[in-house]
Amino acid sequence: ATVPTGMLALLGALLWAPWWALDGAPLVELSGDQDFQLFLQKNLEFTRKIKGDVAALQRVVCDTFQLCKEEELLLVRQDLGITQAPLEQCHRRAFQAEACFSQIRDGLRAYHGSLAAVLQLLPGHAGLVETLQLDAANLSSNIQQQMEDLGLATVTYPTEDPGSLPAFSSHFHHQVGGFFILANFQRFLETAYRALRHLACL
Repeated sequence: ATVPTGMLALLGALLWAPWWALDGAPLVELSGDQDFQLFLQKNLEFTRKIKGDVAALQRVVCDTFQLCKEEELLLVRQDLGITQAPLEQCHRRAFQAEACFSQIRDGLRAYHGSLAAVLQLLPGHAGLVETLQLDAANLSSNIQQQMEDLGLATVTYPTEDPGSLPAFSSHFHHQVGGFFILANFQRFLETAYRALRHLACL
């Protein structure tokens, strides 16, 4: 099914707008789309669950390696080449729904691959890491399916090979790398969550 141009324009305006400006915005067309609202509610809950699992692994890294505060590790981070998956398409003034949802989808795929480094670092918590990888893959698939259901074109942005892992020069660098992979993933999820939440609440 295709989505009327007006609905895509409204979706675009909502997602690139500053979060504080969204509170009073009308959502007549999207609020009437029950399938879209169901998608938002379902995946808000799913994203909350993933955020909780990431936070649990962050606590494990803190307790196990005493790596707890990001500001204390910034100098080491510069040597690791670990970057944040981009979501700037969700905030650009010339917003396109395809671009924002595509970046969320692609970012989830990239973090699915990066979590392999965390799995190597925390073999005693393999079950939680593997569940997190599966959930990231499923959320990415949910977004892809919703894009298809809305008739949105698939946009692919160049990213690093999700299957490739950073080459850590020491075990300590591996520990710090795992710390920042989780910290970046948590920030990514928070941004994606805010976009979904404001669409659902308006």
